[in-house]
Amino acid sequence: MTYRRAAIPALIGGLLLTALLWWAGSGADALRLPGSVGTLGPEAVAELQRWVAPWSYDPPSFLDSGVQGSGYVPLGDGDGDDRDPYNGIYTAGLQVRYGAVFVAFVLGALLLIRRLPPERGRTTAAFLALWAWGAAAGTLAAAVSAPWLIAAAGHGSHRFLSQLAGVTAAGRQLPVAVSLVAAGATVLVARIAAEGAGPLPRTVVPARAARLAATAGTAVIALSVVVLSYQPVAAALQAYSPDGGTLAEPGDLLRQWLLLGAWDAPAAGAVVDWLLHRASDVLLLAVVWWALSRLPGLLTRVTLPAMAAGAVCATVLGLLASQLLRIAVVQTGPQQGLLYSSAGIGNGIPAALTFGLLAGAVATTALRLSLRGVPEPAA
Repeated sequence: MTYRRAAIPALIGGLLLTALLWWAGSGADALRLPGSVGTLGPEAVAELQRWVAPWSYDPPSFLDSGVQGSGYVPLGDGDGDDRDPYNGIYTAGLQVRYGAVFVAFVLGALLLIRRLPPERGRTTAAFLALWAWGAAAGTLAAAVSAPWLIAAAGHGSHRFLSQLAGVTAAGRQLPVAVSLVAAGATVLVARIAAEGAGPLPRTVVPARAARLAATAGTAVIALSVVVLSYQPVAAALQAYSPDGGTLAEPGDLLRQWLLLGAWDAPAAGAVVDWLLHRASDVLLLAVVWWALSRLPGLLTRVTLPAMAAGAVCATVLGLLASQLLRIAVVQTGPQQGLLYSSAGIGNGIPAALTFGLLAGAVATTALRLSLRGVPEPAA
């Protein structure tokens, strides 16, 4: 599919994603009404407020009350006049966030739709990829806008990297939810745009080469899931503290962008629980391997950008699948509602971006090396 045909669904999907996030963020005031607590319950209202607060133009209530939370720090001493300049910076940060999520989604969707057009046999793959990319776009937007929101606190130089990690991690659940709708609309419009576009061929890739590439890419993801996320190694990353300067405390930031899980040794008498937790990590790696083994044969042309974007989407999908399994099998209980159990949804997406890009590059290299000397099949 040409860029011209792919641009329309990508723009529509980006506009819809941005509008849905704005609409959800503007509903933060409604959650403060007394009727909301009576209808939904105080726990559900508190959790929903935590979901939408990072996307609301109104400064979070805990900032006004002088309480730190969700990656933000207080806005000052409580004097409304003194906070006016900082509130302006906060508003500018939200504008940057919405602009960044639109741009990030459109650019990724443009590449995915062109190389993975949602025609028959590829519609489900395109939908899942766009859903995952929407969640990743939300994280990228949070990271890009974080400096403004940190500056709105009035003392951004204090533990800047720790604040950057906290602000980036905030608001991850909402893009995961609303990007489902945006991905569906994007796929629908892309199918209409693809009519009359001519043949949309698939790349012919030998099964052995595809499996080899998938194994190489999955090994990169396993480096984060198994090695870096092992508690002693993760603790060393968290405690990393070079002397002086703005890089004095990068441990929180490294954890956000490098760790996809949380490994530990089985405690005495708790082997079954340990295995249940590890099952989610095994599912993550299985989803990544399966997606990477299918990806080259679904693309119209195997290129490094397409493989890298596809690997990011595969990693995000595997991460979400593992978190849903953990909610269903491990974390649910008689006292835990759905919103409470889903509080961890979206954790690790920054690391999925980091290692997904690396996995895509490694998988592409392994695929090209395995096909060296073999005549290139017709596209």
